Amino acid sequence: MIEDNKIALRPLEASDRKAFALLANNRNIWNNVRNRMPHPYTEEDADEFILLASSPDGPTIRAITLDGTLAGVIGLHPGQDVYEGTAELGYWIGEPYWGLGLASAAVKEMISIGFQKLNLRRIFASVYDYNVASMRVLEKNGFEKEGVAKAAVLKNGKVFDEVKYGLLP
Repeated sequence: MIEDNKIALRPLEASDRKAFALLANNRNIWNNVRNRMPHPYTEEDADEFILLASSPDGPTIRAITLDGTLAGVIGLHPGQDVYEGTAELGYWIGEPYWGLGLASAAVKEMISIGFQKLNLRRIFASVYDYNVASMRVLEKNGFEKEGVAKAAVLKNGKVFDEVKYGLLP
């Protein structure tokens, strides 16, 4: 485990493009995220995502850093229409940084941002049933398992269940 004070969240910057693309261009990461994240992942894809992250009306996205080095990304994607005041939490950690506690620390900080700065009433997340590590991260941060959507996900040509989590302030 690493100390929390070595982990920081900060806005993504144009200078992150190379490191971002290098980390994101990994099949093991892509297997746990939605297909809208391209694979293979290029520096041009990173440019597009960094631009999205800097949009004032878009999601709240932060770089996860370890000792100042980009290690992953976390975001709160705001709900629309009747879901106003809620946000979906999404995150990924670069494989070289797996098992160090970065995801748990980043989720803890993002929860604080969501409830204290964005005044959300609910944060939710969805995890593919085989991603036990991500489920542990959410549960360690107080998320409650709200249900399982059976056969909800088609990933890599296979059907999986989707586990739904929620957190209230």
